[in-house]
Amino acid sequence: MTAIALTIAGSDSGGGAGIQADLKTFSALKVYGASVITALTAQNTRGVQAIHDVPAAFVASQLDSVFSDLTVGAVKIGMLSRPDVIAAVADGLARHAARIPVVLDPVMVATSGDRLIAEEAVAVLRQRLLPQVDLITPNLPEAAVLLGGEGIPDEAEAESLARRLLALGARAVLVKGGHGTGPESVDHLVTASGEGRRLAAPRIATRNTHGTGCTLSAAIAAGLARGLPLDEAVTAAKDYLTAALRAADRLAIGQGHGPVHHFHAVWA
Repeated sequence: MTAIALTIAGSDSGGGAGIQADLKTFSALKVYGASVITALTAQNTRGVQAIHDVPAAFVASQLDSVFSDLTVGAVKIGMLSRPDVIAAVADGLARHAARIPVVLDPVMVATSGDRLIAEEAVAVLRQRLLPQVDLITPNLPEAAVLLGGEGIPDEAEAESLARRLLALGARAVLVKGGHGTGPESVDHLVTASGEGRRLAAPRIATRNTHGTGCTLSAAIAAGLARGLPLDEAVTAAKDYLTAALRAADRLAIGQGHGPVHHFHAVWA
């Protein structure tokens, strides 16, 4: 059977993040990608110029269309900027995805620094969506926002943040270390069993980091859609992203933070 993953996220007109990054990642990892678009962004490598939200009822219609026909093996959720859209996605998952692995990347701020979620939406995401997902993948600032704080916590707090997020209802938490400063980028995975795991990779010196969070969470969803256990899916996704970052400077895209190289393994 063909492995299918669904991304529920915003569109990036520059092609480096969001729906576009997710579909590229699925394809690179030999998974068929379907999509539910939650917002349109006027965006490029230099920033986000405008956001146009898709009505919540239409988001629900897209979800119903996909699940009524396709056998989805995993779901990745990205940009959800408004409370009514978050509620529509939560209701759609309850209808269709009770037994399907769900990965939530709580997209709140773009690489450029532009905020992508309304302030009032954070509480709805925490209360309605978090208890429905199998894995949440915040970076350090996003983890702080979800826990009611702000700023960039110290890297040493990552595992503690993960355990506090686990207590909010998620079945597993991966706090990403991309905002750290050491020679390694260290992510911390904590599961519902209480087991913690440290995943380290060399920090890649490149300005082409647009869409890294989208790519990692999509790669995890792709692994889950192919039947990998969570820890193996996370490890494989971390390896894929590291390779995509290492090859990113082979691309010449835009004048700001360019994308990672999703097809590093297949492009000459």
